[in-house]
Amino acid sequence: MVTADTAAPEGALLDAGRTAVRCAGDLVARARERLARTLAPGGRLDAEALERAQTAAHGLAWYETYRQALAQMQAWAERLREGGRFGERERLLFEVAFAEYLARMAGGLPMSQVEFVRPGDLGLGEAEMDAFLDPAVRGLIAAGCEAGRRRRLAELLCDGEFGDWGLEEEELGLIREQFHRFAEERVIPFAHGWHLRDELLPLSLIEELGELGVFGLTVPEAYGGLGLGKRAMCIVTEELSRGYIGVGSLSTRSEIAAELVRLGGTEEQKRRYLPRIASGEIIPTAVFTEPDVGSDLASLKTRALPVGDHFEVFGAKTWITHAARADLMTLLVRTDPDAEGYRGLSMLLAEKPRGTATDPFPVEGLDGSEIPVLGYRGMKEYALSFDGFRVPREGLLGGVEGQGFKQLMATFESARIQTAARAVGVARNALELGLAYALERRQFGKPIFEFPRVHGKLARMATEIMIARQLTLYAAREKDADRRCDLEAGLAKLLAAAVAWAAADNALQIHGGNGYALEYQISRVLCDARILNIFEGAAEIQAQVIARRLLAE
Repeated sequence: MVTADTAAPEGALLDAGRTAVRCAGDLVARARERLARTLAPGGRLDAEALERAQTAAHGLAWYETYRQALAQMQAWAERLREGGRFGERERLLFEVAFAEYLARMAGGLPMSQVEFVRPGDLGLGEAEMDAFLDPAVRGLIAAGCEAGRRRRLAELLCDGEFGDWGLEEEELGLIREQFHRFAEERVIPFAHGWHLRDELLPLSLIEELGELGVFGLTVPEAYGGLGLGKRAMCIVTEELSRGYIGVGSLSTRSEIAAELVRLGGTEEQKRRYLPRIASGEIIPTAVFTEPDVGSDLASLKTRALPVGDHFEVFGAKTWITHAARADLMTLLVRTDPDAEGYRGLSMLLAEKPRGTATDPFPVEGLDGSEIPVLGYRGMKEYALSFDGFRVPREGLLGGVEGQGFKQLMATFESARIQTAARAVGVARNALELGLAYALERRQFGKPIFEFPRVHGKLARMATEIMIARQLTLYAAREKDADRRCDLEAGLAKLLAAAVAWAAADNALQIHGGNGYALEYQISRVLCDARILNIFEGAAEIQAQVIARRLLAE
């Protein structure tokens, strides 16, 4: 058993971790069984019962998130040990991670700042909790919660190294180094000014990213891309988002557009659009959300009427990122007004001229207005109105109507994996700012880093960032292996978004009153972090999707 008083050998520590992962899995399985009895009797999920028991069902989603997070931290540690890279820093991250997450699973874990789910909420009683609190679990909790370990971990962070990522291939490490340097030189010195001035990111920066292959990372080489996997996408996204979320998010719409065309487009559409998306020649934007329709896409109202050799689009869209500057809209519309729900939806590849500051929407049938926002500013948000906007018939994705929802769903795994990577990058930015301030700011004759509740925050932030990264890379590996990973992508997005917000909030707390001043970068990071729990599936929607998967299987 690992105790707070003794440091167990690596082998014993990892043995304890394996036992803890098994115990966590057993606990979640019992909770799932209990909820399924009432929410999915006979194996069929009861939608009304699920809604009534939403808190418990979402709690199950969070417990599964923690279980998988621990499993991936265990896998990370095993890889590092096998490669001789499981050093003191990594060991401490492992210990603090298991202590924190096991303790939360035992006593209750947060779904938000004011919502906690307890074992009893999931129907778990003394017998299940006694089985969960195996001696190995108790030992890991006791050891990792010891204050000296958090202090030592925080000290090891002071050199700017936050732990080995556990990347298996040398190529991935080189990619990370390249984009880390790019962020240091071309993003970080300018990010806060872009935010404060609320201006669009420079086109010259977008051109540089295009030359580096950022927009074609996962596009097949046959269509002008680099043909790399989703792990490479995560690494590049995290490093750029660490510099500024706007830069890390530039490729999101390119990724969505490329996935739509690659998976659902005709060969002609693939050859027309994929090389231009990959090079950065085309700036796409995703046009899905409507004023009264967020996640409920079955209620989407924007319609496209066939008129001769084209469609005419009528309706309104909102929260459209980079809309004025975009050259291509992936536009979700209703082409069959008589078909109910998702069946009448189609996806259009709608080209438009790039707007300018004085004329943002220089095309007939399309107008828009900017939505002022707190953060996430580098591309700007818009509300769009369509009044007879024309899209040629060949712009119908795949050439077949009624496939829009299915085509969109095929992109959600990649989009959520990338959003998780963006969140990890934002969290890292917050950690770096909090650490630098804690070391520089002196109170009562010493740096505030010396106070336990300051360096303790930093240690926990670094730990959760590593946990979220490993969960994100796991989802990316599943996607790269061409396995269904909507569950894994959802878990990664759910956790990483929460970690980013917690990191930003705690880093601002370390700054004290100065953190509330616009001149300090952490004020920007706090605003940027908040959106991550909302877009690409709000936390509540994400938990709902995860719960449905768990209970319907």
